[in-house]
Amino acid sequence: MTRLLLAFLVLLVGATTAQAEIKWEIVRELPHDTKAFTQGLTVDGDLIYESTGQVGESELRVMRLEDGEIVRRRPMRADVFGEGSTILGGRIISLTWKNETGYIWRRKDLKPIGTFSYSGEGWGLTHDGRALIMSDGSAELRFLHPQTFKEQRRVSVTWEGEPVRFLNELEHVDGAIYANIWYSPLIARIDPQSGKVEDWINLQPLVAQNAGWNREAVLNGIAWDAKAKLLYVTGKNWPKIYALRLTD
Repeated sequence: MTRLLLAFLVLLVGATTAQAEIKWEIVRELPHDTKAFTQGLTVDGDLIYESTGQVGESELRVMRLEDGEIVRRRPMRADVFGEGSTILGGRIISLTWKNETGYIWRRKDLKPIGTFSYSGEGWGLTHDGRALIMSDGSAELRFLHPQTFKEQRRVSVTWEGEPVRFLNELEHVDGAIYANIWYSPLIARIDPQSGKVEDWINLQPLVAQNAGWNREAVLNGIAWDAKAKLLYVTGKNWPKIYALRLTD
């Protein structure tokens, strides 16, 4: 691991012995709108669902997995900052940053059909089929009931006993939780029961290629294609979405 990444980990989790052991290779690339301030990314069938941020610019988008073409979009309220999202059955569930309000959308046409409340900030969102899993920028993950949205439990995420802060976009992958670490080129693979980080993915080459001088163009957006066994990743205002094949 490079000296820069070690510095990231010292800052974020107080660890100096982390190893990014999950290897990856790019198997395909899709175009991505550079105006999209990506907050959430989900693959479902032959479509990619994306939620974007920024006040007055937040929206939901649906893209073809085949070529990245946007086929449907729905703006959010002009006064909210959209955050992470996930698909659960016929619903899309999305968060907002500081409004303490989540939104429920009908998946087939992106029609808003409900809201729910939570305390604090909303960052990333995924689910494991039983509970919604939410991050809030801290080192904790919240598990919410998928119907009532009541908090069921929390888990503190750690690496070698130290808290891993700035957990951002989330994805549930084969029993583990993958999480972007804000302002870091790393994705953590987390055990959902213990909260321990089991491993890391180092995507520094993609960050260097796409972020340029835009400080806000951080790695953010993780989507798992369970059928193809590919991990799709992107970043805020990045020109591409990457499909990665992973090997331990």
